Amino acid sequence: MLGIVFACIGAGMALCLLISVWDCNRFVTVQYEIVSDKVIKPCRFVLLSDLHNKTYGKDHARLIDAIDSVSPDAILVAGDMLTALPGHSYEPALSLMRQLASRYKVYYGMGNHEYRLKLYPEKYGAVYEEYVSELVKLGIRPLINESTYLPEYNVSICGAEIDRRFYKRFRKTPMDGRYLAGILGEPREDACQLLIAHSPQYFEEYAAWGADVVVSGHVHGGIVRLPFLGGVLSPNMTLFPKYDGGRFTLGKTTMILSRGLGTHTIPVRVFNPGELAVITLTPEAQKGQA
Repeated sequence: MLGIVFACIGAGMALCLLISVWDCNRFVTVQYEIVSDKVIKPCRFVLLSDLHNKTYGKDHARLIDAIDSVSPDAILVAGDMLTALPGHSYEPALSLMRQLASRYKVYYGMGNHEYRLKLYPEKYGAVYEEYVSELVKLGIRPLINESTYLPEYNVSICGAEIDRRFYKRFRKTPMDGRYLAGILGEPREDACQLLIAHSPQYFEEYAAWGADVVVSGHVHGGIVRLPFLGGVLSPNMTLFPKYDGGRFTLGKTTMILSRGLGTHTIPVRVFNPGELAVITLTPEAQKGQA
């Protein structure tokens, strides 16, 4: 009997390993529509997050083809395109940005891995400065606690880079009610305010600040996804995170949380393939037509 139990456990582990190999090397495209009375013209974004230097095909061919197939108006990057490891190359991430910038306008919000590179130059050298410099040469200006306005759509895009204390493990560090206004300024009330914020953990605070739409990543879909329970583990090592992937609504604010495209510390994805999110902002009068 014990032998049968061990055999079943072994078979289950082998199956999970095979699924992980499969899920770590594929991605799915997920479509979202958000209707807003502030948007004056339909606008389609592709949301990318947590690539962590992963490549899909030679020179990102599979990913580029999938992006081109939906003809986005612009690209939103929710951070962690590379991985903060000493001596680790950022070329895979830069290669993707290079190709995207030649086709689309790219709005880049920083993740905790980009932020870590900036905070600890004694550990990572000049990687952060080099990477950002290359992005700027491509025409991509990272939105580091600053905004840009898209008058054609009446959409204001703001990128939030929150302090490292808000990424602590095992607990959620309280965020003062005036913190976001202090680093971002006040939101635009006359436009659809879109906030690129890498960590979804502070969705309530983003909504209170005044975001109409939030795009996030960071959680990798919870690493392993279980039926009815969702993602199992968050990057701050809490089980079954409240925000693991998908669409969430709080009052007038909608958050689209990407499950990301790569892995890093825990190189596992089970029932959790990478995700390419497509977000269409639609004027209220054109609901359902995009």
